[in-house]
Parts: sequence; C-alpha cells; structure tokens
Amino acid sequence: MPEPAVPPTPPVPLSALLAREDLALRQIAGPVDPEAVIHWAHTSEMADPYPYLLGGELLLTAGVHIPEAAGSGTYFDDYVARIVAAGGAALGFGVAPVHDTVPRALVAACELYELPLLEVPPQTTFSGVARAVWQLMAQARLAELRRVTEAQQSLAAAASRPDPVRAVLRQLAQRVGGWAVLYGPEGAKVASAGRVPEGRAPEVTGPTPAGPTPEGVGGVPLRTGAGSAGASAAPGRTPEATGAAPLRAAAASAGASAATGPTPEATGAAAGRTLQETVSASLAELAEVVRPSGPGTPTSATDTASGIHLAAYALGAGQGFVLGVAAPKRDPGDHTIASVAAVLLSLLTGEHQSGSGAARSSALVRLLLGAEPQAVAPLLGEGSWLVVHARPDSRPGDPVAASALGAALGSPLVDLARDVVRVLVPADREPSPQPGWTLGVSAPATAPDWPAADTQASRALSRARATRTPLFQYGTRRPALTDLLSPDEAQAHARTLLAPLTSPLTETLRTWLSLHGSWDRTAVALSVHRNTVRQRIARCGALLGTDLDDPDVRMELWFALRHIER
Repeated sequence: MPEPAVPPTPPVPLSALLAREDLALRQIAGPVDPEAVIHWAHTSEMADPYPYLLGGELLLTAGVHIPEAAGSGTYFDDYVARIVAAGGAALGFGVAPVHDTVPRALVAACELYELPLLEVPPQTTFSGVARAVWQLMAQARLAELRRVTEAQQSLAAAASRPDPVRAVLRQLAQRVGGWAVLYGPEGAKVASAGRVPEGRAPEVTGPTPAGPTPEGVGGVPLRTGAGSAGASAAPGRTPEATGAAPLRAAAASAGASAATGPTPEATGAAAGRTLQETVSASLAELAEVVRPSGPGTPTSATDTASGIHLAAYALGAGQGFVLGVAAPKRDPGDHTIASVAAVLLSLLTGEHQSGSGAARSSALVRLLLGAEPQAVAPLLGEGSWLVVHARPDSRPGDPVAASALGAALGSPLVDLARDVVRVLVPADREPSPQPGWTLGVSAPATAPDWPAADTQASRALSRARATRTPLFQYGTRRPALTDLLSPDEAQAHARTLLAPLTSPLTETLRTWLSLHGSWDRTAVALSVHRNTVRQRIARCGALLGTDLDDPDVRMELWFALRHIER
C-alpha cells in the first residue's frame, strides 16, 4: 500500500485532542499510541469514504450510512478496511441522535484493523472537534516557526565562532537531536558532531522475493514511494529530479541479487554491524546519490535505516561537499533547519575567489613551469596584495578551518602550513580580526615584493602573539632621518655591524628590540623559553662587544636591523 499523501499541515498528536476536557472525547478501541497523529478532521456519512480522504484524517461520522442489518454481515469490516486503506488516522463516532451507543461490530472491526476509535459525546459537535484540531495545528505551527527561527539564529551565530564548520555541525546535531556529518569531495568524513540516535538494532533478513521490497535492497532500507529520496528537496522539483529516480533505478538493478537473499558473507557482516556502523554506511551511500556527477544530479535525498531518518544535502559551492543528517524523526521544520545549515556550510567550504578557478590554475601551471611571480600575478587580479599569517588560538588548523578563514578574509588563495595558515588577500579588502585566530598582516605589496611581505606577515604574527592582540598589521614607514643616508652605505654599515651574529641570534635580537626588551613577550613570539631568550641576547651582547642596556646602542642596532631586512 503506498504511503498516504497527507495534507501539508502540522501534525497534531491524537493524545492532545483526547486531553481536551471541553471535548470529552474517549478512545474505546484501537491501539493507544502516544505518537499517533492526525492532520485534519473530516466529516463524511458515505458508506465508502475512501475516494474523499487524503490520509492522516480524523474521520467523523454519526453512522447515518449504517444499514439496519449491518451488525450481522461484513459491513463494518469493509467500512473500516477502506478507511485504513485510505490512510485514515482515526475514526470518531458521534453518539445521538442516530445511534445511542457505538455499534459493537464497529468496535470489533476497529480492534481488528488497529484503527483508533473515538466516542464523541452528544454535547460535542463535529464542528467543535474540527475547530479544536485547527487550534492545535495553529499552536503546533507557531511552535515550529519559533523552533526554526531559533535554530536559524543559533546556526548563524555558530558560523561566526572559531572553527565555524564544526560549530555549525554541533548546533545542527543539537537542533535535530541526532548526528550531523560533513563529507569531503572524495567521500571521506571531514567532520561530524552529535551521535547516532537510538533506533532498531540491525536485523539479518532471510531470502527476499524477487525485486526490491519495502524494507530495501540487500538489507539497506530504500524508500521508493512518497517520502523517498528527494521528497524533501527544494520546492518545485519533482521526485525524479531530486533523487527518487536514482534510488528506484538502484532498487531495480538490485532486484536479481535480492531474489536470492543475502550471501553467507553478507549475513555475517550484517550480524556483526553495530547501529552506528549501519547508519554511518547508509548515510555515506545516500551522500553519494547527491554528490555532483553531472546534469540531473539531485540536490537532496532522504532514506531510513534501522528506524532512523537519514537526509543528504549537496552543498551549493559545487566542490563536492555533502551534508549528512541522521535524526530520530523527520519533523517538517527539520528540513528547513538542515537546509539553513547546508547554505552556511556552502559558504564556509565554498570558493570565494577574486579571479576564476581557471585563471588560478593557469597561474599555478606557469609558476611550476618556471614563470616569475610578477608575470603570473595579473591572472589573480590587478593591484597590490596583502600577505596574512594566521595561527589558531586552540586546536591545530585543518583544511576545512583554513578554507573557512580564507572565505572570511575574502580570498581562496590559502596555504595550510605545519603551524600557520597563509592567505594572499587583495589589498582593497582590509582584514579584520577573526574569532579563534591570531593574525599578522603585511604591508601592501606587488608581486615582486611578495617574499618580503611574507616575512613582514610572519613578524607581524609574532608581535600579535606576543602582545596578545588578535590582529597586528605591519606598518608603512614614514619618512625618517635614516632616509638622509645613502641606502647602499647604510646597508653596508648594517651588515658589518651585525656580521658576528648568526641568523637565529639576529631574529631574536630583532624581536627583542621590537618588543622593548620584554623577555616574556619575546619568548611567546619566538615560541621558546624565556631563559633561551636571555641566553641568546647575552650571546648577542658578547659577540657585538657592546652593552645592550644602553639606549643609544639599541637605537643603532635597530637602525641596522631595519636596513638589512630591505
């Protein structure tokens, strides 16, 4: 039996309707399920209401259609069977004026077909029941809108936190009460948050009939009717356009193998699978359905595994990233919340570029083939550039966090080194402090001066870390007295003065002087112990044969250091 096409209204728990004291409804037959819901209330006195039901309704009747001899035949069985076949959620029978009590045969039929049967007392009108359903739906809709709004705000806030990708995944997992995972372009799990919700334990099935069954193909649940893959895709897309067709095709192609049932090897593998492994494998397979592979690829898909609802969303950046969600239920607002998360993750993992991807690829090839940086720089954009060095405040940087930082700074030109992330940013985009990062920014530079700008950014980052400031930019020099000297003579004097010092001692001396002789901040900037700084500075004083406590000496050394760095 196909799944009923329930109306697009918020579901109302049947228990909430029974709890209304003003209605005084009483359930007298059928299963008592706290999760049973209704989608509308409909009144009909037709002997066969099947053609007039969408599914999910509370059908109300006073029994006008019941013939006098109905109790001795199969009338009630046929009547209830048709309601169940149409997807009716419950039956409400109004007592008086036609019938003083609910017919016993109707009670028995509802018990047989497991259809909840409600007794509607004489003082309660059917219009009153319908109005109560509408009121409960309005309350549910308002609560759902409030829930979605709060989730959108929390997801947006998470996107601005340190390590934004994982922050968004954590917030999404919390909002849907399940597990959220980001798959990379190659299908590998990049990041995840939350945990797989509780569901049915993985079952080992015996031989199955030819063709796919409602339970799925090869033991993996596969929905091909309403609610199948793509049912929750963007409005305006048909099920075939959003993923149902690929799943149906997969089911059809697997029909022959499903006819013989699982092999002993497959049975043993299924028996050894945990719920986590089953859901993880099913969600990874669903992610492949929406991964961009050509025209007509669905943008989202849904499935169910071991009673857990799965959904996959292709991120809009076109880079092959996919968001997967496993949740214990599939509420109407969950799709909206997951879609918001998918948009944010698309921005965080996407390519925010100043030039086209083809131009950057061309620039890389030319550099590899020996071209000079200044020759390929125009492919990336005109004008000057800034070099940004960034270091995460807590956990080591990873490709996703580095990509998110580049997106925040407005450039896709990102290099993830061992302990620092380097970003090349157009000079017209002034970098701003980023939560969770310490940044050092160079002065604007054209392509020939990029290596010097890289050194400037490195020193600016060291100073930012030493002074505990989130961003430090290497300042542009103002005209100074030293400019009155010949540059060649000044550099010659500087090299002669600093010749006794090795490179590590020179860098230590430069950092120490720039931080006004602070041992602690110099140690932080150089990532060494403060005693190491003291030893190096003492060694510098000994090799230079001078007193580093003398301000004139410090000024002359700083003058020399400024000239040898040019």
